[in-house]
Amino acid sequence: MIIQFLVAMVATAAFSILYSVPRKNILAGAVAGGVGWIIYFTLEKVGADTIVYAFTSAFFLGVISRICAVLFKTPVTLYLLPGIFPIVPGAGIYYTAYYFFMNDMASFTRNGLETAKIALAISFGIIFALSIPHEIFGLLRKLQREEK
Repeated sequence: MIIQFLVAMVATAAFSILYSVPRKNILAGAVAGGVGWIIYFTLEKVGADTIVYAFTSAFFLGVISRICAVLFKTPVTLYLLPGIFPIVPGAGIYYTAYYFFMNDMASFTRNGLETAKIALAISFGIIFALSIPHEIFGLLRKLQREEK
């Protein structure tokens, strides 16, 4: 599982570099992506439903991204967008397109619906995390000021 975490961190860091995230924010974003992947991977191995592990990992990734944004006084997107990279259903998108072009409509429909469910679950996880009131995360900033 440690290897899974490290590979997810490296992938997220590479994605962050590709999209010009400031250097000081790359490590926090990489950790967020790694944690999101570990939640996704663990729930998948436990046998949870696809929707559950996609939603849960995206939700916690959103919360971690908001925490990092408050602590480092940066936008949430610096951590959230690269962080979802490991959990996006890339293979599902590829196979959906492949079956479409091969004119295998049964496989296209099956893969397309599964991929759409995962993408929607990730979207709703992010929406739910971003809908948590800002005041809750403001407490972190207040605690951070008191430590100084």
